[in-house]
Amino acid sequence: MSHPPILRPLTLSLRATCLSSRGSFDLQGSASLRFARYKSNKAAKASANVKHTPPSTSQVEAALKHAEKGGPTEVEKEILTWPEYLSIRKSKRRWETAMSIPLTFLGFAGGVMFFGEMQMDPSKPIFNLDPMIVYGAGTLACAGFGYLLGPMIGSTIWRMSHRKAMRLVEAKDREFHQHVVKNRVDPTAQSATNPVPDFYGEKIGSLHEYRQWLRDQARFKRKSILPED
Repeated sequence: MSHPPILRPLTLSLRATCLSSRGSFDLQGSASLRFARYKSNKAAKASANVKHTPPSTSQVEAALKHAEKGGPTEVEKEILTWPEYLSIRKSKRRWETAMSIPLTFLGFAGGVMFFGEMQMDPSKPIFNLDPMIVYGAGTLACAGFGYLLGPMIGSTIWRMSHRKAMRLVEAKDREFHQHVVKNRVDPTAQSATNPVPDFYGEKIGSLHEYRQWLRDQARFKRKSILPED
């Protein structure tokens, strides 16, 4: 198709403009492609040059010893099993009992020393009672105070020695109390021949003792329901 002579210069200029634009686009695309390839090659070389430091011999030996000993993981350290909890509970009760015995004797000795030094006049009764009776009752009261104070001091010492595990122990205490409340018997059904067996579960120190406690509760229920012979 032939163009008029007047339009030929305009057509030629348009073609030249299109060709120059296409060439510039091709140059920009090839430059972008070469830049992307350059960055990819550079990243590959950098990753190849990175040296991975192997673990030292001491670290490997420590890990092997930990695996052989069966050491607990971080998750296992945050879990307190029932046998462990009951063992800890038993040790706490031992501490309380161990402190009750000496403090009872100390209270008794203190009462004897205190009331023994007081002057006693049999002709002057105290609360219309003989002074010897009053002083003796006061001495026994001092011994009883020591007996009641012992578990408190023993529990405080035990808590100080198990400070790291107190959060787990307290959580397990609440769960254990729920089990005891759920499975213990109604104390109103007790009698002289059928007393309530360990209503608070204080004597439970192992899984075997817990099962025995459940059997005692079931036996109490049977005796309270069935008529006695």
